[in-house]
Amino acid sequence: MSQTPAMSDMKSRMERAAEMKDEDKLYKREGILYSTILSPPETLDKLKDLEAREDDLILVAYPKCGFNWMVSVLRKILNASTGKNEKPPERPPLVEFLPPDVQEKLAEMPPRRLLGTHLHPDNIPPSFFTKKPKILVVFRNPKDTLVSYYHFMNKNPVLPSAEPWDKFFSDFMAGEVAWGSYFDHALAWEKRLDDPNVMIVTYEELKQNLPEGVKKISEFFSLPLTDEQVSSIAGESTFSAMLENSQKSHGNFGSIFFRKGEVGDWKNHFSDAQSKQMDELFKAKLAGTNLGARLKYDLYCQ
Repeated sequence: MSQTPAMSDMKSRMERAAEMKDEDKLYKREGILYSTILSPPETLDKLKDLEAREDDLILVAYPKCGFNWMVSVLRKILNASTGKNEKPPERPPLVEFLPPDVQEKLAEMPPRRLLGTHLHPDNIPPSFFTKKPKILVVFRNPKDTLVSYYHFMNKNPVLPSAEPWDKFFSDFMAGEVAWGSYFDHALAWEKRLDDPNVMIVTYEELKQNLPEGVKKISEFFSLPLTDEQVSSIAGESTFSAMLENSQKSHGNFGSIFFRKGEVGDWKNHFSDAQSKQMDELFKAKLAGTNLGARLKYDLYCQ
C-alpha cells in the first residue's frame, strides 16, 4: 500500500532521528528548546508570514495537555456542523511542524481551516491575534502533564530519551524541555484571559463532563450542534474510544500520542519531595491567578 506524502515525510523524519545522537535532537532558539527535525529554524522563521483567517479554528496547547484529543473533537464538531464527512489529513495540524513550502500551501485550503500549535503565545504567528480568529487553549494540571511528557519523550524517536526520571523532572521544572516552560506558557495565557477571541478549557473539566465541553467549544467557534450531535461526539471522543481508534486515526504513531489519559497518574511517579517541589513552584508562579484557579490544583495535585 503506497503512503501519502505526509506519512512518508513523517517516516523519513523518524528514520533521520534514529541516526541522531540524543544531544542533537533539540536546539535552543531565543531561550527555548525545539525539535531539530520537526521544527528547524527555517520552519519557525517562515511562521511569521503565515496568514490566519478570521474563520480559522486555532487550537493551542502546551505539549501533553490534550492537544490530539481536542484535534479529534474539533474535527468531529466541524463535520457534524457542516454536514460533511471529511477524512482528517494524516499530517498533524501543528504549524511549527510544517516545512516552508507546506506552510505556503495553507493559503489554498478551503475554509474553515484547523490550525494548531504548542508554541508559546509570544512565538505563534502574529496573524493568529491580528486577524482575530477564535483560539481554543487547552491546559492540564502540571503534575500529570509532566508524567505524560516523560512517557511521550521516551516513545517518540524524534525527541531525546527522558531517562532517568529524576533528570527529566528537574528539566521540566526548569523549563528545559521542548517548547519551553509550562509555567511561562500558563502566565502568558493568563494575560489574555479577557480576550473575547480566546477560550481556555482544562483537560480535567473535559474528562469530567465532555458533553458540556463539546457544546461550549462548538458555540465558541459558531458551529451549531443539536443535542443529539453533542451526545454522539462526546461518546465517540472519550479517551477509551480514542485509544481504541488510535491505530486508524494515527497509524503507527497512535501508541506515541495516546497512553492512559488518566487524571492523577502523577501519584505513580512523583516522590513526596518532588510533589512538594511542584507544589511550591505552582504556588510561586500561579497562586492567585485566574488560570491557576481553573486548574483546581488542590483537587487534582494533592
